[in-house]
Amino acid sequence: MASTATTPPPAVRPRTARSAPRRGPGLARILPHVVLLLCALAWLYPLLWGLSGSLKSNAGFLDSGLGLIPHEYRWHNFVDAWNGASIGTYFVNTVLITLLTVAFTLLFSSAAGYVLARTDFPGRRALLAVIAVTFFLPRGYTIIPIYDLVNHLGLLDSIWSVVLVQVANGMVFNTFMFMGYFRTVTKDIEEAAMVDGADFHQLYLRIALPLARPMLATLGLFVFISSWNDFLIPLVFTLGRPERQTISVGLYSFIGQTSTDWSVLCAGSVISLLPIVLVFAFAQRHVVSAIAGAVKG
Repeated sequence: MASTATTPPPAVRPRTARSAPRRGPGLARILPHVVLLLCALAWLYPLLWGLSGSLKSNAGFLDSGLGLIPHEYRWHNFVDAWNGASIGTYFVNTVLITLLTVAFTLLFSSAAGYVLARTDFPGRRALLAVIAVTFFLPRGYTIIPIYDLVNHLGLLDSIWSVVLVQVANGMVFNTFMFMGYFRTVTKDIEEAAMVDGADFHQLYLRIALPLARPMLATLGLFVFISSWNDFLIPLVFTLGRPERQTISVGLYSFIGQTSTDWSVLCAGSVISLLPIVLVFAFAQRHVVSAIAGAVKG
C-alpha cells in the first residue's frame, strides 16, 4: 500500500501589534505651559512698557497708552534724566551706600552666624529668641527711636546714617542664614586647622569665609537689591540734605504738582535698574549653586 505524503501545515506568522497612532500633547500638558507663559508676559510687560516709555516723547507717552512701540525714538531722554534732575549725584550716592551696606552686612552677619553656629554659651537660646522677635517688628514702629538714636550720634543727614540703619535692618535675617549654613559645614577642616594651631578668628577668616562663598554671593545679591531699592530709610535720614539722597528718592523730583515728565521719569527708572541687572548676571552662578546646595542638603 503506497504511503501518502503528508504536507506540513503552513507556518503561522506571529501577529504584529499595530503601533498605536501617536497622539499630540494633551491639554493637561499644554495648559500649564500656557498659564506660565501668560504669567511671564504679565510680569515682564511693565518692564517692557517702562523701557518703551523711556524712548518716547512726553506727548507720545500720553498718546500711546499701553502701546510698546514708540513712534519716534528719543535717546536724549537718558541724557536729560542724568543731567536734568541730578540723577548722576543720586546714582553715585546709591552706589556708595549700597556697597558699604553690602560689605558691612556680610561681614557682621557672617561673623555673628559663625559664632552662633560654632559656640554654645549661656543664654544662647534666649538671645536667638530675642533676635527672632525683632525680625517680625515692622519698620514703621521702630523708625522713630532709630531716628532719635541716629540724631544723638550726630550722623543725621549723612550717608553713614543710611548705611548704619540698613545694616542693622539686614542683620537678623542674614545672621540666621549664615548660622544655618555654617551648621551644615563639616568640622573636619576646622579641627585639622586647630591641631595646626589656628585660633577661633583664623578659623573664621581663613576657613569659614572661603567655604561660604556661594552664601556670600547669594545674600550679597539680596542685600544689594534691598539697599538699592530702599526708599523709606534714605528719605527719612537724608531729608535735610537732598544732595545725599539715593536714586529711588531722587526719581520723585520728576513728579511735580502740576505736571510730570513721564518719559524722562521712565528713563531714570531704566538707569536705576541697570546695576541690579548687571550684578545679578554676574552673581547668578553663585546664587544657583547655593540654592542647589541648599535643596540637595
